[in-house]
Amino acid sequence: MKTENNKPSRLTQALLETAKDMKAADLLSKANYKKITMRHLGLKDKPEIEPLTGKDIRMIREQAHMSQAVFARYLNLTVGYVSQLERGSKRPIGAALVLLNVIHRKGIEAIL
Repeated sequence: MKTENNKPSRLTQALLETAKDMKAADLLSKANYKKITMRHLGLKDKPEIEPLTGKDIRMIREQAHMSQAVFARYLNLTVGYVSQLERGSKRPIGAALVLLNVIHRKGIEAIL
């Protein structure tokens, strides 16, 4: 349950704290703890997705030692779109932005 300003109610906060403690005490399995969804956590706990510039995207691709075509294939994007991202004529949004952020933080191995 949420209050009007989109943050979890006191009851939800208490339940989340209890679930966290139960997981720490091995009373709640990791799999069941992972079933707690973003809906339960509220807006303040959602991960921040940092915007990436064309330079950043090109650096990510070059550090992975991939051509634009190979990089696009792994990201399920078109080569033209990757080229536009690197030139800065388009900015990544949605799933592409999230995936690029994962690669930026953890390296290309995170998706291979």
